[in-house]
Amino acid sequence: MEPRLMDSLTAAFTLAILFSTGSSENDLELHFCGTWRHGRASLSLNYNLSPGCKGILISANESSLSITGQITAKCRQAEDILLTQSGLYEENDSPFCLYWEPLLDQLKLQVREENFTLCKPSSMHGSCCTDLSHAANKPVAHYGIVNGRARSDVITSKIMTAYNFTGEPTDCKKLCDQAIQGSTKVNITGNAVMGSKSTGKVDHPCAHSSEVDMKGDFRGANITSPATSVTTEPTITVQIPPALKQAAKKTSKVECTFHKDNSLFQEGHNEIRIIDDVVEITVENEVIADLSEPIRIGFHHDKIPKTHLRKCVSWDTRKDPLHVNWLADGCETKAVGSKHTECLCNHLTYFSVLVQLKPRPVRHLLALTAITSLGCAVSVISCVALIIFLCRKSGRSKEQSIPIHLGLAVSLVFLNLLFFLTGVLANVGGQGVCLWVGAALHYSLLSSFTWMGIEIFHTFWLVHMVFSPSPKAHVWNLVGFVLPAVPITILAAVGDIYGVREVVPSDDLNNPYRMCWMLDTPKALLAHYFTNLTLMAMLVSSGVVMLFLVYRKIRTRDEWRQNRVAFLSIWGLSCLFGTTWGLTFIDYGPLVDIVHFLSTILNSFQGFFLMLRFYMLDWMKKQAGGGSSLGSSSTGSTRQHMLQPQEKS
Repeated sequence: MEPRLMDSLTAAFTLAILFSTGSSENDLELHFCGTWRHGRASLSLNYNLSPGCKGILISANESSLSITGQITAKCRQAEDILLTQSGLYEENDSPFCLYWEPLLDQLKLQVREENFTLCKPSSMHGSCCTDLSHAANKPVAHYGIVNGRARSDVITSKIMTAYNFTGEPTDCKKLCDQAIQGSTKVNITGNAVMGSKSTGKVDHPCAHSSEVDMKGDFRGANITSPATSVTTEPTITVQIPPALKQAAKKTSKVECTFHKDNSLFQEGHNEIRIIDDVVEITVENEVIADLSEPIRIGFHHDKIPKTHLRKCVSWDTRKDPLHVNWLADGCETKAVGSKHTECLCNHLTYFSVLVQLKPRPVRHLLALTAITSLGCAVSVISCVALIIFLCRKSGRSKEQSIPIHLGLAVSLVFLNLLFFLTGVLANVGGQGVCLWVGAALHYSLLSSFTWMGIEIFHTFWLVHMVFSPSPKAHVWNLVGFVLPAVPITILAAVGDIYGVREVVPSDDLNNPYRMCWMLDTPKALLAHYFTNLTLMAMLVSSGVVMLFLVYRKIRTRDEWRQNRVAFLSIWGLSCLFGTTWGLTFIDYGPLVDIVHFLSTILNSFQGFFLMLRFYMLDWMKKQAGGGSSLGSSSTGSTRQHMLQPQEKS
């Protein structure tokens, strides 16, 4: 038998299996995938869609992928899109998939990592174009579609210039009845429901609702989503705990509504998506929250790669029924496997699994965490030793700089101690504890920044304001300890700023590191910009400016080499209190890993470096024959050293 005849018979046999239908069932969807073999020149996507039910043509050549046809009920769209601007098409082969959902009148296309909605979903309509059957292929060519397949079955492995599918109009209600077809459990009634925006429900063309009566001896119940023509097993399992009956005071019935298509629940951007299934769990006319025993929801879905982060989310439609806002509050995520996710939630609303398509994980998170823990522990011990010495020194010396050094050391002790314990407190105390710990950690950070700025300003004052006494110690304490509490109090009053923050490691996206800090919300991000980054920028810039001004003042003196100790003291302040935090501003591109490690080492060991600075300055002063007191090598001695040339002149 000739190879061509054999290929034709194989394709015909495959198509007969794929597209043959019984008298009572229809093919609800079209999932066509393939690989577009193209050149490396300018590439484009062309589509022209109009109402009707004649069919759809999927064609490709060296420079364009085209979708044309009449299969929609209301959608009329035509557009040319340039693809090469995204930079994803440097190779000659680009995998793609086309999804047609007649119940929603929606057509979606995915090419490599880009998603296109060619026809947006619409409300229920009378006729649905379905039963798309494969027609004659276009001839084989050098460029076109390779390994064309419907769902997971290959039609042909050859390079075809086009695939043609013809459709038949079908009553949409018939498709709904077919979609919800399946067995129901005892004491559970199933029916198709249509959502209403006026009641807070999502307007969805076809969904399945199951109801359970929680009687007096209710010990929990299991509710499963119905099987469909695509899936032979339930995709969602819901375990209702006995605690729900105790929380529900007005009624004894709980309702689960299963939405098979997620199109109306998407947030509208390509970085994240909701899996195909959404479940709504409600008790009529009641708001249920903070259950003593969580509801367990098992989602069985397509395989999720390890590089994609997933989390259980919920959506409270009472706030804004028309705005989709998925939040992870009140739900715990358990990744059972690549195709199974279990959600433990303590309230009732809509639930699903959110998948992050473009994760931004932290590389080497375990190593960075270990370095941070070690550095914070060493810094706490170093700062405590420095505080003890400075307290003893303050009784024997009248140096104005000692209270400032004490303030900085105390703030760094609290900062490093809280940062050392934040991971433990987040896992033990949860959201309630992290609300206070996150605020305390933020206060310690702002206080440390403020004291670093005071150190810089005080050194500048001693060098330039020769005949003016510096402010009293209580003024510095007021600025260093009280002033940072003002923005923290305001942010805590605003709310939704502090709590459990998850840092995702690159090697295990579904096992994030939990810490108490500012939340990953728009308000918290805005607060981060206006407090942390603003103060950090001021600190870095003031350190650099002060270094330049002091160097400019002493560089013309003949004796400036004799003042090297004082100059190194100022230079050390600028580096310690500016450069280390300034690394945050170059955290991008190929330097990201180096900057992460360098910033982690310098900032976590900052308390140790502070003590080391005092030791080195004291050692240099001894070498210069200037005495042995550690306190004399502080910024208070800077003025004495810098004024020596002026006194001689």
